[in-house]
Amino acid sequence: MFDKIRNQEYYTADTPNELILSTIKNIDSILDIYYPDHLKFDDGTFAIHHGSSQVLVVVRPFTAEEACVECIANVVTGAKINSELLRFLMRKNSELHYGAFGLMFDETITFAHSFSTSIMNEKELITTLEAVAIIADYYDDIIVDLAGGKRAMDLAESYA
Repeated sequence: MFDKIRNQEYYTADTPNELILSTIKNIDSILDIYYPDHLKFDDGTFAIHHGSSQVLVVVRPFTAEEACVECIANVVTGAKINSELLRFLMRKNSELHYGAFGLMFDETITFAHSFSTSIMNEKELITTLEAVAIIADYYDDIIVDLAGGKRAMDLAESYA
């Protein structure tokens, strides 16, 4: 897997490719311990399942000395985006101490938190991953009740 990533040129920021690759390898080894059934993709991203949520772990370029590790969950897809729902999400963003809800270009509601590689260790990665998973798993049902749509698990079941 890592040889495929090493040869790709989509890491065009100032972040050294070696830093991105070493971060991906480090994440893989940590996930092997805590989530041995995690999914590994050829582009260096990972996914874990928790309840009705799925969290992706992505390493992104950031600066010449840092990469960024992002843990992002697609919470609900196909919800009716209206002012009531947006107000709810913005209020939750101000209440939650970790991460934030977002809205993708296709109006998928996400929840994500990221951190730089300079503070990444086993505890930081697992804490972030579990926080994002737990929050996404909790709020997906509430959001579906408010605005319809499908949770990550609902989408996975419809493809099976």
